[in-house]
Amino acid sequence: MFIERLNAATGKQYRLPTEAEWEYAARGGNKSKGYKYSGSNSVENAAWMITNSGYATHPVGTKIANELGIYDMSGNVWEWCYDWYGPYPASAQNNPAGASSGSDRVFRGGNWLRGAGYCRVAFRGNVSPGYSSRILGFRVACSSE
Repeated sequence: MFIERLNAATGKQYRLPTEAEWEYAARGGNKSKGYKYSGSNSVENAAWMITNSGYATHPVGTKIANELGIYDMSGNVWEWCYDWYGPYPASAQNNPAGASSGSDRVFRGGNWLRGAGYCRVAFRGNVSPGYSSRILGFRVACSSE
């Protein structure tokens, strides 16, 4: 509903990022330095998580940005992705599409109530699209200028 209203108000086409888009952005795109967390190998520098969050979300941008200047892709809140959850393809792919159907959607990024392992850029989880929680949010991607 939020994205529908945003699209109507701006005339642009916003959407949830695909899982592949989310991971590319979290890893720093073509400027990636191969960090374990988005922007750092130190989880404390990159993420709000159970050991440093005080059991709450924090304003965006209070940890370091990644190589693309994007904040909070590790920790703070998990983020919905557009894709249905399913196994990865067996072979390497460029910008792969997720499963074409399913019962759960992908989420990525870690959150303030979990530990460092959940904040790794490589971590992925899944949950029903009807699920709601203080540890789950979203960011949007713009499909048009």
